[in-house]
Amino acid sequence: MKTLLSIGHGYTAAALARVLMPQGWHIIGTTRGHQATLLSAGIEPVSWPGSPLAPQLARASHVLVSIAPGLSGDPILAREAEVLAKAAPHLEWLGYLSTTGVYGDHAGGWVDEATPLAPSTERGHARVAAETAWAALAARSGLPLHIFRLAGIYGPGRGPFEKIRNGTARRVVKPGQVFSRIHVDDIAATLAASIARPNPGAIYNVCDNDPAPPEDVIACAAALLGLPPPPLVAFTEAVLPPMAASFYAESKRVRNDRIKSELGVRLRYPSYREGLAAVLAAENAAQGR
Repeated sequence: MKTLLSIGHGYTAAALARVLMPQGWHIIGTTRGHQATLLSAGIEPVSWPGSPLAPQLARASHVLVSIAPGLSGDPILAREAEVLAKAAPHLEWLGYLSTTGVYGDHAGGWVDEATPLAPSTERGHARVAAETAWAALAARSGLPLHIFRLAGIYGPGRGPFEKIRNGTARRVVKPGQVFSRIHVDDIAATLAASIARPNPGAIYNVCDNDPAPPEDVIACAAALLGLPPPPLVAFTEAVLPPMAASFYAESKRVRNDRIKSELGVRLRYPSYREGLAAVLAAENAAQGR
C-alpha cells in the first residue's frame, strides 16, 4: 500500500487525498488541532508540531509539504531536516508546494520555470529561501524533491460568490494588473500526475491557461449568479487588508507548458470561467440550493 505523509494537511492536500484514497492509498496528515475533521475524511491524524515525524516518515512512501515558511525560515526544515534526510532512501516522491510569488513583478509579462527569481514581497523572499533550503537538503541526502509553484488557489469554499451575494464584493482596478489562478482540483491532478511520473529535481508552475485582471473574474462570478457586477474601485482608493494589497504589488502571466508536456496534465478548468461555474455548482449542491 502506498502511504502519503501530508505535512500541513489543508485545503490543497485534502483535494489530493480525494484523488488518491479511492486508489487504495493511506493518508497520514499533520494538524494543529483538527484531528476529528481529518478522521471523518478517512485521514490518519498526527499532531505536529508536537509529535515527532520519524515514525510517520518511516511508514511513508510519499511526502507532501504544504506548510509555508515564516520570515525566520522553514519550520519543517528547522525541526525535521535530519529525519527527512534519513528517510530519503526509501521515499519515492516528495512534493513541496511553493508559489509563483517567487518570480516577483513582471509588469504583466510572461514567466516560466526558467525565469530568474526576483521576489518583491517578504513572503516571496521567504519562499525563495525555503526552496533553496529544500533543494540543498535534497542535494545532500538524495531526497526526491519536486517543487510546485502554485498560482492563486480557488475552489469550493474559496470563491467570490458569498461576498457578491451579500454586497461586500468590489472590483478593484489597477491598470495593467493580471493574476494567474488555479482550481484546487487541477492542483490535485497535477500532483497525482507527478507522483505517477516522478522526476526528482523538477520544478513546475501550476496555473490555468488564462491570466486575467481580477475585476474580470469578479464580473464573471456576478454574471453566474445573475447579479449586476459589483462597483469598480480604483486600487489607489481601495481599502484592502495588507495581505490582499500585497498581491497587487506584482503583475505577471505564468506559463504552464511544463505540466502539460512533461506530466500530460489536461486541465479540467483551463480558465476561471469554467472553474467558477464548477465552484458555484459545488457550493450550491453542498448548501442544498
